[in-house]
Amino acid sequence: MNTIIQCAANHKSSIMAAKKLVYPAADRNKGPILSVLQKYIQYGTPQTFLEISSGSGQHVAHFAPHFPHISFYPSEYDPKLLDSIAAYTNEFSNVKHPLKIDITTDFHIWGDGIFKEASIDYIYNANMMHISPYQCSIGLFNNAGKLLKNNGILFTYGPYAIDGKITPESNVNFNKSLKLQDPNWGLRDINDLMELAEKNGIKIVDIIDMPANNKTIIWKKCENPK
Repeated sequence: MNTIIQCAANHKSSIMAAKKLVYPAADRNKGPILSVLQKYIQYGTPQTFLEISSGSGQHVAHFAPHFPHISFYPSEYDPKLLDSIAAYTNEFSNVKHPLKIDITTDFHIWGDGIFKEASIDYIYNANMMHISPYQCSIGLFNNAGKLLKNNGILFTYGPYAIDGKITPESNVNFNKSLKLQDPNWGLRDINDLMELAEKNGIKIVDIIDMPANNKTIIWKKCENPK
């Protein structure tokens, strides 16, 4: 009987492993991003962390064991990625089943209405803005402004333009390649994002330089937005 159980477990493990997509960039940057999260995430009381655009699931699977007091909600727009996210996270009791979320829609319809206004402590979004239409960036800030608790934090990660300029040359070339794939894609200017944030009661707290010419931007929901 033990042999049968072990064989079944091994078979299930093999199936899950086969569903795991591996993005080399996600493996490279998950450690540096975790270091940033550890500086801003509070320990102790139970909290909620929503990841928008989880990709393969490599990031949330890396973060979850470091924050056992946090309930993680991974999500993706592309339904083909949901199996990969589930395969990476099924062993973690503090990671919920991945949700299909279209960030351009209102949060009330996500997951059959499981999210309430001002109920989320942290929202995390990596490498989405530059490979999606600008409407997705608008939707991210619109929904974050409603979902985040007072002083809740939005983490965004990726390459950005600043004051209309893109540096270094590798990011310039990357931006050109994105626009060749889709003219609606491209690096977003931090100044434009700050305007979106302000409209939704969110302010910028810090901009942290990361490896490979990326940045992590820390945004906070204002307690008394003006």
